[in-house]
Amino acid sequence: MVRAESQRDEERLRRIEAATDATLSRLDAADLFDEVLDRVRDLLQVDTAAILLLDVRARHLVATAAKGLEEEVRQGFRVSIGRGFAGRVALTRQPVIIEEVTADKVVNPVLLHAGLRSLLGVPIMSQGRLIGVLHVGTLTSRRFTDDDVRLLELVANHVGLASRVRESSLDHTAALALQRSLIPAEFPKVPNLEMAGRYVPGHASGVGGDWYDVFTLPSGWLGVVMGDVSGHGLQSAVVMGRVRSALRAYALVCDDPAEALTLLDRKVVHFEAGSLTTALYAMVSPDGATIRLSLAGHPRPILAAPGRPAAMFPARIDPPLGTDRGRGERRAVTVDFPAGAVLVSYTDGLVERRGELFDAGVARLMAAIPVAPAETVCDTIMATLDAEHPADDIALLAIRRATG
Repeated sequence: MVRAESQRDEERLRRIEAATDATLSRLDAADLFDEVLDRVRDLLQVDTAAILLLDVRARHLVATAAKGLEEEVRQGFRVSIGRGFAGRVALTRQPVIIEEVTADKVVNPVLLHAGLRSLLGVPIMSQGRLIGVLHVGTLTSRRFTDDDVRLLELVANHVGLASRVRESSLDHTAALALQRSLIPAEFPKVPNLEMAGRYVPGHASGVGGDWYDVFTLPSGWLGVVMGDVSGHGLQSAVVMGRVRSALRAYALVCDDPAEALTLLDRKVVHFEAGSLTTALYAMVSPDGATIRLSLAGHPRPILAAPGRPAAMFPARIDPPLGTDRGRGERRAVTVDFPAGAVLVSYTDGLVERRGELFDAGVARLMAAIPVAPAETVCDTIMATLDAEHPADDIALLAIRRATG
């Protein structure tokens, strides 16, 4: 008899593990939670099952998915942590059983209107963090057993894992979408200048904070930006967006790239504490003949002109944004931009290779730059440096002064 009960328990555990694990391979499906709830109702032989997820900012549990209590989700039911049945589960982070449902034990009228008599709820946790609450109910009085609690906790553990994996996937997608939205889809039309750019996300390390930007200024000058926020994921992409917006604002009030980067440094130190950002900011004169440039921890761009070897831009690399804290004066340098010349800016993912000196990658890049139209320059660089599947994000920008 004991052996038969043990075998039944093992079979129930096996089935519920299989059901919840299966959902992990379909994270994009709208019925991710619905499938789990259907299996829970079947395995625990209950009439209702529901998931309430935590709204962290409001500290509310929000009805997210339900079977037998769909009205709870349609009404967008919310309850504060510590209040009512689900709120008590969330507050104690322990299973809660109500053997006889009464109005003084629950605050959700849907539970009463549905005629529920008994409830069992457990917290959904992920890495020690409360994700939400999973609860089941019956229309007849029931004494939930330790085995029932154990099975529901197992389901909650798998839901927590699925939620974490899904959240990570959504974060990655959001970061990539944000990053791409901040990189110009089209370049401004500027007489005497042609532009081309490439952005390739890193396949090994995920989305990072690499970006470039090109914009015209009221003075007629062209603003050119290349930047790299440390780290990867959604947070880096968010910081990237803030830095980009701030630099655009400073560019409107500063006619010196070094001054704009000084103001940006103050902003990063104060509002983005802990982040490390490198940036290149250049201004190209209205006639295209002059480039004024300042660097904040960023690799020096390369200038390739007809009749002479490609060379690194003769600018000093000042400290990255977020580290200077007002020490030292940032500098800008002005150089001629000959007709037919190409200015190539990039992030370090283009030239860095494991086990190789950074300078070796830069030398390879310099040798790969043709004095040619901007699109041809980008195509040649990407092909020569085998940058189709990088280990880190790559941003590349080529600006060429026309010969005519």
